[in-house]
Formats: sequence, structure tokens, C-alpha cells
Amino acid sequence: MLRFLLQRLLVMIPVFFGVTLVAFGFIRALPGDPVEVLAGERGVSPERHAELTAQLGFDKPMWQQYLNYVGDVLQGDLGVSLVTNRPVLEEFMELFPATAELAVCAIAFAIIVGLPIGLVAAIRRGSLLDQGMMSLSLVGYSMPIFWWGLLLIILFSNTLNLTPVSGRMSFLFEVEPVTGFMLIDSLLSDEEGAFASAVHHLVLPAVVLGTIPLAVIARQTRSAMLEVLGEDYVRTARAKGLSPWRIVAIHALRNAMITVITVIGLQVAVLLAGAILTETIFGWPGIGKWIIFSVFSRDYFAVQGGLLLIALCVMTVNLVVDLLYGLINPRILHQRS
Repeated sequence: MLRFLLQRLLVMIPVFFGVTLVAFGFIRALPGDPVEVLAGERGVSPERHAELTAQLGFDKPMWQQYLNYVGDVLQGDLGVSLVTNRPVLEEFMELFPATAELAVCAIAFAIIVGLPIGLVAAIRRGSLLDQGMMSLSLVGYSMPIFWWGLLLIILFSNTLNLTPVSGRMSFLFEVEPVTGFMLIDSLLSDEEGAFASAVHHLVLPAVVLGTIPLAVIARQTRSAMLEVLGEDYVRTARAKGLSPWRIVAIHALRNAMITVITVIGLQVAVLLAGAILTETIFGWPGIGKWIIFSVFSRDYFAVQGGLLLIALCVMTVNLVVDLLYGLINPRILHQRS
């Protein structure tokens, strides 16, 4: 296990430097001068513009700017936001719990609903139920997040008046931020009804964000189960007279879960990317909304730091997924190491 972990960590090193290069080049490829954006409508004189450019280090060659950026990152310094004048890491850690809470609830919704759909569709292969479930999953996968979110807002918020349009909690409650996770903080507080309000505000964004992962998990679970159900050991279990659900739950599902866990791990990147649109639509104060604002503000350091930290989160989740393979099937660790 230790050897396998070290191998995976070594693979992450070139990926890390690749992400720094992409993050560095992305924001600089966009039109606009961060100094002029920072100055706003007032503008700055040419002398002051040159002074600020040199102060921020933007007057140096690109390769030197990149090396300075990588050197600062390796020392744990992601820079200071050009807009708020606060450390980027501090801003990220302040906003990340909101995005993490939304992503966890979205993936939980996707797994709880998508996994049974895939199992039932595989067991009832070719039936009307199978075709209907897979058709719905295809619709869910094809639905753009921004369009799906607006449709649900119109239906549940405006027409039926069942859910709030935006925010994490009603303004009637004042919950002290202890962990940053509103569900946990509302439970820790003495505010009666705060937890219900937090859940009420979270339901619609989580459903919107979790729809595409749900569709992917359902289809991949069906595909993996169909492949496993055709294996010799499954036919042997049937010949022994084991019940169908015992065959599915003990013999087939465990091996099929290797593919499903891989898909779930890959959906983390989809969730973080989809969170940008979801948070913008629902006014959710998280990382996605912050990065969108930083891009429009040409806040170089915030965009670089935000993209890098998100990439590190995705790489960490993928590492955890690889380690979970060994818990499901220990032979995989021996084969890969």
C-alpha cells in the first residue's frame, strides 16, 4: 500500500506543475489590463500605471513571472487579491466550505438515486423500465446546468413557492460561522428553525448540480453490472441456487463498484466545474462565484490560486479513489505496484 501511495504521489508532481502553467497562462490570455481594471473609471496616469505594473511584477518577462509564481506557490504563498487586498488562500478557505457542502450534497444525491437506478436497469435489461430509466438519464445528462437551474427556479421557487431562489439561509437567522458548513453550524446554534432553513436553501442547488453526475452514475452502473453479470463466477453462483439479490449484492456489485467508484471520483471535477454556474444562478457564496468575479476583475492572483487549489482538490479525490480500489479488490494494488 505504501509503495502504491508513493507512486501515485510521484505521478501528481508533473500534473501539479502542468496545472500551475495552465492557471498562469489562462488569465493572461484574456484581454484586459489588471492595473486599469483595478483603477476603475478613475483611470491612472501613465507614470502611475508604470509604477503599479512594476510593483505587481507585470513588467518582467513572462517566463520570469511564471518562475516567481511557482517559487511563491512552493513556499505556500498564493499571493494577495488585487481587488480585496486579502491573501488568496485566506479567501479560498473562507469560501470553500460553501462549495464543498454543495458538492457533497450533490454527489450524495447522485449516488443515492443513480446507483439503484443503474442496478434495477441492469437486472431488468431490455424491459420498458430499463428503457425509461436510461432515457431519463440521457435527458439529465444532456440538460445544460444553467437551463436546468432556471427551469427548477421557475417551477419550484416562482410558481409553487416551495424553495428560496438564492442564498444559504434566510436572513431571519443569525448563525455564527464555526465550521463554515451551514448545515453543521445551524445544528450547533441555538436558532430554532435554522437547520430547516439551511436544508431548504440547499435542496434545489444540490439537485441541479447533482443531475449530470446522477445520469452518469446510473448509466455506468448499468453498464458495469451487465458486464459482471455475464462472468463465469456469476453463472456458477446461479447454478448453486443462490437467490438473485444475493448474487447481485455480494458477487456482482462488489466487482462492478470498481468502475462505479472511478466514475464517482471523476465526477468531482464535473461538480466543481458545474458549481461555477450553479453558484452564479442561485447566488451561492462559494468558490465558483468568487472565481467568476475574479476573472471579470482580471484578478490574476485570485484566479491562479483558485484554479490551482481546485485542481489539488480533484487530484486528492482521485488519489483517494485509487486507494479505495485496494479496499474493494486488494489484487489491484499488487498489479499496479
